[in-house]
Amino acid sequence: MIDIPQLRTRRLRLTALREDHFAAYARMLGDPSSTRHVGDGNPLDRLNAWRSMAMLLGHWMLRGYGMWAVESLDDGRFIGRVGLLKPEGWPDLELGWMIAPESRGQGYAAESAVAALDWAWRTLRAPRVVSLIRPADAASERLAARLGGERVDAVDFCGGTAQVFAYHPPLAHVRAAPG
Repeated sequence: MIDIPQLRTRRLRLTALREDHFAAYARMLGDPSSTRHVGDGNPLDRLNAWRSMAMLLGHWMLRGYGMWAVESLDDGRFIGRVGLLKPEGWPDLELGWMIAPESRGQGYAAESAVAALDWAWRTLRAPRVVSLIRPADAASERLAARLGGERVDAVDFCGGTAQVFAYHPPLAHVRAAPG
């Protein structure tokens, strides 16, 4: 079993997905506004939400990184998910986020994504991270730009076009050349 690290921000805890998150997680994935720009664009039923959660937890076991549940530090409520993915067939290490409808518009996606990116730089020493964003997802494009992402490409991905926003580590996190 891998120990999934816990991260904290001013308002949030990024922690391992747990069974007690499942009801809120399934509601989020069952909401069409949450899934319209992800995968095939369709909401997930409870069985497929369970499979999604299991895949995200398995990703930690296989790769040593993955998605965290985002919780409020104030009351522990589930806010969404954020993290790093690179399943088989993915073009690059991806930063992704999804915030539950009732928690949107409060800066949680940006706050949690900054923590996840910082972890990618410090812990994984990733040379690059990308976000794959559907052209109609203007909110995610704005967030990627705020996070320092630069649109570098468009790819055919999961049955549709995705814009590739690339992030590069700040100089403080770049590994010094051996010498």
